[in-house]
Amino acid sequence: MAAIAGLAICEALDAAIAAPLAGETESNEAKWEFSLSTLTYLAQHARDYANPNFTADHDWLHLEARYNYEALKTGSLWIGRNFEMGDNLKFEVTPMLGGVFGDITGIAPGYEIVVTYKNIELSSEGEYFFDAGTSSGNFFYSWSELSAYPIKWLRAGLVVERTQASSNSDVRRGPLIGFKSKDEDYELTAYWLSPGSREATFVFAVSFKF
Repeated sequence: MAAIAGLAICEALDAAIAAPLAGETESNEAKWEFSLSTLTYLAQHARDYANPNFTADHDWLHLEARYNYEALKTGSLWIGRNFEMGDNLKFEVTPMLGGVFGDITGIAPGYEIVVTYKNIELSSEGEYFFDAGTSSGNFFYSWSELSAYPIKWLRAGLVVERTQASSNSDVRRGPLIGFKSKDEDYELTAYWLSPGSREATFVFAVSFKF
């Protein structure tokens, strides 16, 4: 009877120890994280259009699909590697390589960078497009934002965009204001590029994380 009781106690202890370990293993497993965003461009003297983007991240792996980003009626597919470092001053860096197809065709090395310190955030994404047809079609594109969060759900700041020289100026600047949901799964952001000029453009962005 003593031996049977001892075996029962040992089995109970093993089960109690194994349960937390199993839970810890499951929590440490990387999960897929997805985001879907759409930027709508409303220009005074140019064509209006929407730019949808989809991302998927799994641990270090970053996948992305874009449309109307490098050019209208043009899509691109990307693969990259996520790096994170820092605590109070946090860096997130993702070098990427993309294939571009549609009205223009080629390859594009690119990057995404986010630097966060307290309630200040600097983000930048860019790429250098190599046109498969002619080197005169090559161009560098970047979109950078500097913003502050006076309240957790509200941010305000500045945006700078560099595009291919399709207008009088290939660099446009302007203010931004954004709003996040309480769980930070949804965000609405409004931009005003080149305010007061003939090339003034409003951009409205909606993003979802799931």
